[in-house]
Amino acid sequence: MSKRNKKIAVVMGGSSAEREISIQSGSGVMRALQSLGYDAQSLDFDARFVDAIREIAPDAVFNALHGPGGEDGHVQALLEVLGIPYTGSGVESSALAMDKHLTKKLLAAEGLPTAAWDVFDLSGGTLPLLPGSLDLPLVIKPRYEGSSQGVTIVHTHEQWTSAMIAAAKNYPQIMAEEYLEGREFTCGILGEEALPVIEIVSNVGNFYTFDAKYAAGGSTHIVPAKIDEDLAARLQMLALSLHRLLGLRDYSRADFIVTKEGRPHILEINTLPGLTPTSLLPDACASVGISYEALIDRLVGYALSRTDAREGVF
Repeated sequence: MSKRNKKIAVVMGGSSAEREISIQSGSGVMRALQSLGYDAQSLDFDARFVDAIREIAPDAVFNALHGPGGEDGHVQALLEVLGIPYTGSGVESSALAMDKHLTKKLLAAEGLPTAAWDVFDLSGGTLPLLPGSLDLPLVIKPRYEGSSQGVTIVHTHEQWTSAMIAAAKNYPQIMAEEYLEGREFTCGILGEEALPVIEIVSNVGNFYTFDAKYAAGGSTHIVPAKIDEDLAARLQMLALSLHRLLGLRDYSRADFIVTKEGRPHILEINTLPGLTPTSLLPDACASVGISYEALIDRLVGYALSRTDAREGVF
């Protein structure tokens, strides 16, 4: 069957704090699919999603959601029940990777380098005291979020208290992580291959904030990163190890801090990396000759291959 006869539904939007970024990713995916000759239709991840997807009856779904609902296994579970193949990782691995605390527990258990951390429940109304097991400064981040949403760096006890008050308004659980000073890098995985390492230089604030990620000129991407081959290979190996450890598929992107001593530490993993004009994964692909359209075509191909596999079973 030719691409023109393949119907692809692009799900975007949703209700997470990353809704607008998801729409940017989804819009780029739609343009690419249409230029490639697919019959592409878009839909929102809202109360009408199940009815809408049944009306479209796609051969596959391109999951362009970001954040809770799209990256945590929810939409994946719905699509599994409906029997529709989709891009990206499956239910269990998506849920696991979205949970920063459980991901870091796995990293620690496997001996992979990551900063010391602790997790706190804010749902009971009592603000936690500064943990004695961790030293200031600390990075405060929601347990289940992406795109640096809700992330802040605290240097004093007063800032800790203010951060807890602010976090309690929006998040039931937060994670406090040892602040590591160093250079920030990221490495994408496409299929089962590591892409070139990118160094991220934030032009907004003192770390890779939401604005630095998505505002025009908010950050500079140096691709490939100007580092020695051994460090680049180490980061690629860590990204691929984490991808496999969590059981991810199709694509992912791991973020790192490398200290001044040259020691890499894994920050987190992204199971649905952004596909906007300022996103990192398309930049890494472009550096090895994979155009944006070719990237989207490959991701759709992965999903459609799972359709073929299911048809082969029956």
